[in-house]
Amino acid sequence: MTLEGRLFVANRMTEIREVTTENTDTSYSRCLEKALVELCKQLDIPVPMWMKKNTKEIAAFGQTIFFREQYTEIVRFDRFQIRIIES
Repeated sequence: MTLEGRLFVANRMTEIREVTTENTDTSYSRCLEKALVELCKQLDIPVPMWMKKNTKEIAAFGQTIFFREQYTEIVRFDRFQIRIIES
């Protein structure tokens, strides 16, 4: 699975990164979680809280957005967007 992450500040993209994880015998959600954690490490940001809306957006559009309210720590950006490039 290849996952792309973008950070935005005031509607301007400030960083973009991609991570690729191997599709082993784990489930799709486990693979997505692994890619998300790795992407957050590369961007040096905390892992956001995953909500029901994120599940619906990933299933429908292959992408989702995390806002500041989904972090327990103070973050330096307005939103974090992830997009599945290939699975």
